Amino acid sequence: MEPTIELRELRIFLVLADELHFGRTAVRLGLTQSSVSQSVRALERKLGGELAHRTSRRVTLTVLGEQLRAELQPAYTHLLEVLERARSANGELDGVLRLGIYGVAGGARLRSIVAAFEERYVGCHVEISDLPIANPLEPLRRGEVEVIAMRLPLDQPDLVVGPVLTREPRVLAVAADHPLAARDRVSIEDVADYAVLPMNAEPREMLEALIPRQTPGGRPIRRLPRTAGSVFQVSELIARGQIVHPTVPAAVDALGSRGIVYVPIADLPHSRTALVWRRRSTAPRLREFVAVAREQARRSSHRRGTDFTL
Repeated sequence: MEPTIELRELRIFLVLADELHFGRTAVRLGLTQSSVSQSVRALERKLGGELAHRTSRRVTLTVLGEQLRAELQPAYTHLLEVLERARSANGELDGVLRLGIYGVAGGARLRSIVAAFEERYVGCHVEISDLPIANPLEPLRRGEVEVIAMRLPLDQPDLVVGPVLTREPRVLAVAADHPLAARDRVSIEDVADYAVLPMNAEPREMLEALIPRQTPGGRPIRRLPRTAGSVFQVSELIARGQIVHPTVPAAVDALGSRGIVYVPIADLPHSRTALVWRRRSTAPRLREFVAVAREQARRSSHRRGTDFTL
């Protein structure tokens, strides 16, 4: 008799393949580390091969593990969407909608959308997680989140850019004792005199808009040789005067104001954020969440006399 593979085992393996750490996998799934390990071993026995190499310091996928992950992830995501459509066939929604947020994208408008969605569909809960700095689109493409709040522009054929959430002016974060800190405003031409973060992440079109490679006058904008792996590290580099950082006013919530001053940039266009999801996604929870977002955008545009929808 063929061994029965449980959906739970596949979910645990996919999270482990993403985290490459048993402890973090356990925390993310709300399980004990031993139960994660037992589940992976059970799946390995059923498949007849080792899926992950384990040492005291790290976890790496075997060739079989890499192959399983590549082929399983899209099928698993599709299966979840099929089950969700079946559950919602009676017109009611329940369960969890997974929302990823890039930095401070979305702001207060996103919070109001989440609140309105959960109020309308009391059986649904929105689970929010941070997107990685280096490649924020990967969790969406792997099906770990269903929709993300992302900074624009974004030109990715497999993704849909939906309702615009925010339009924000640009500011330059500098150390409190920096030569530019006392200015009422600065130009992007001023930024070329100092170092900024490197551009070694994705998506390139979004990063190019956030921190251009050169000024309109043709001056190259110098990149710091090393990158920062966290928001805290970015904040420290700014406060110590090692970089200046073109950003938006909402970033003060993440970067803080201790030792940092935010000076308006006069000649950069406003930065926009929007909801983004996979083009082939048909999950009812996602569809209704986007519908709520569009309603909120229309109400806001009517009040302000502006158009915040795409």
